[in-house]
Amino acid sequence: MKYLKTIILTSCLAFILFNPQAAKCKDASHLFNLSLNEIMAGIENRYTAKGFSANFSQESTIKAMDITDTASGNLFVKAPGMMRWEYEKPDRQLIITDGKRLWVYRQDDNQVMVGRSPYFFGNGKGSGFLSDMKIIREKFNIALDDKSTGKYYVLKLIPKEKTFDISLIYLSISINTFDIVQIVTYNSYNDETKIYLKNIEFKKHIDDSMFHFEIPEGADILQLDG
Repeated sequence: MKYLKTIILTSCLAFILFNPQAAKCKDASHLFNLSLNEIMAGIENRYTAKGFSANFSQESTIKAMDITDTASGNLFVKAPGMMRWEYEKPDRQLIITDGKRLWVYRQDDNQVMVGRSPYFFGNGKGSGFLSDMKIIREKFNIALDDKSTGKYYVLKLIPKEKTFDISLIYLSISINTFDIVQIVTYNSYNDETKIYLKNIEFKKHIDDSMFHFEIPEGADILQLDG
């Protein structure tokens, strides 16, 4: 479980639907044959909204030990750079960043770990691109993967600069809405983290206070990075 928590630290746009008239046509094949650039433009347009919320579930697998842990909770994102991961199962935990600072609060232990957000979410680590979609084009070489189906485009992202935390990312994109519904990340050891997003809701306003954390009195404080 500790490894699962570490992976998420170290290891979504005006709403776009089918044109109502196009949906009535018998031939909607053009929806499945967009170019990579058109798909990326669709994602970027979708995520021009200031922020969004979603429910998430996560599976993290340590390949060498053949161990898989699962977790679930709620996610809040506000551009640029702000995220709040509320883990509810199996353990309560908050991971909050305002784009500069990072807090990890383990409620049951009354323990807070503090650090610098770029250290853990920079260059797309920890799904950090969700809070700034420009990162995808800037930091990754992008290809349309053959895993794409009639429901989802699958994008293969390879970091332009090699890092230990990310060697490969797959994004599953809804053909209908351009929502990012699944993120699969691999690190240098080929360990795998899958994050599923559902009930995605784009919001006109999310208060900045959601992305700031006041350390409780008496909490243990640990430094995450130098």
